[in-house]
Amino acid sequence: MLDDNFISKVRKFAIDNSEEDDIHGFNHVERVYDMCIKIGEELHANIKILKLSVLLHDIGRIDEKKDNIKRNHAEISAEKALKFLTSQNFNIPKEDIDKIIHCIKAHSFSNNIIPQTLEAKILSDVDKLDALGAIGLYRTIGYTIRKEGGLDQIIEHLENKILKLKDQLYLDISKEIAEERVQIIYDFYEKILKQK
Repeated sequence: MLDDNFISKVRKFAIDNSEEDDIHGFNHVERVYDMCIKIGEELHANIKILKLSVLLHDIGRIDEKKDNIKRNHAEISAEKALKFLTSQNFNIPKEDIDKIIHCIKAHSFSNNIIPQTLEAKILSDVDKLDALGAIGLYRTIGYTIRKEGGLDQIIEHLENKILKLKDQLYLDISKEIAEERVQIIYDFYEKILKQK
């Protein structure tokens, strides 16, 4: 199932359904993909499930803004992924598709679904890790500016979401990686409060 041609088709679908920015676009997906595979191999996860889940985890973001119901992007991504994976004659077993869909639904900070599998925990953790550290700080500031927010909104986003992410990690390996990244966020946060 996971030959290069298959992965190329999934990757192309993901790129075509990604936002064109550094915040939630395909660059984010690539960073999450690389770290998920590294952690997944170390923890002996199902790499097939992990690769497909990661590539497809944010494909609903471009539709989230258009959705009048204002559903979470993870739910939209899961629906699109299910439709894509079942309509392409990929011959993926239903059990694997169910696991992929669970990973996608459970990855989101705000979707309130607890990851039940190792692969879902890895994706959830690594997606959060990408919001920490220097890249995470860049993404936070970029996201806030894109939403026409200022310094107060950056501080609010750090307090309400980013600084809470470390407490929502499931795996010990993720918590270790988070230590240095969280410190970068805290240093910025403390300095910005003093200079504000």
